[in-house]
Amino acid sequence: MSAKDLVAALDLYKVTDGKREALLTLARTAKQRGWWDRYDSIRADYANYISLEAEADTVKCYCSMLIHGLLQTEKYAQAVIRSALMSLLPPAEISRRVDVRMTRQEALRRQPPLKIWAVLDKAVLRRMTGGAEAMREQCRHLVEVAESPNVTIQVLPYALGAHPGTVEFSILEFPEPYDPDAVYVETMTSSLYIEDDTDVYRYTLAFDQLRAMALGPDESIEMICRVAESS
Repeated sequence: MSAKDLVAALDLYKVTDGKREALLTLARTAKQRGWWDRYDSIRADYANYISLEAEADTVKCYCSMLIHGLLQTEKYAQAVIRSALMSLLPPAEISRRVDVRMTRQEALRRQPPLKIWAVLDKAVLRRMTGGAEAMREQCRHLVEVAESPNVTIQVLPYALGAHPGTVEFSILEFPEPYDPDAVYVETMTSSLYIEDDTDVYRYTLAFDQLRAMALGPDESIEMICRVAESS
């Protein structure tokens, strides 16, 4: 069954909430076998996210704690993954997970490329993830990738105070009009997928407010350059 037919069937039978989201996610991912299938240690929910990311044409994300995986350097990713696993896995497994993250970034260079619009809280830039040298390298990488037309990066400065970004999230948009957008929220032990139209709209509205409040792309890159120089 095509995604379009599935959406029509779900509408006909008034399937909503969690069951609808689960069926839509299953339909998107069941037909795909990708490079990530080589990594048998990947959690099923993370593999589902990678397959959705590979199918999407746009990712909009708010980052309050960490830089999005599509924009991370290898050293930064190593530090993030090592910290998240709390040294519970051997170095070889950490390396495999870093490889997965680096391979995901090839989507930014495919044709047509995946578009990403990232709003970063300034705290993300000031947090010395991996140490000062790793952060300098990471900031320079952000400046470099932002030169690509499919990458937009904005920084949310401290001076703004309260804002609607209470949690990190990613909105995935798909090229087919009948393929509904999805929101991805990652926790320490699992992931949450949101496809309910009302909830997705609320996240989209929050993202639109965040990017309206943030510094413009040019000002943001200037700030990232200053952070790199002072790290």
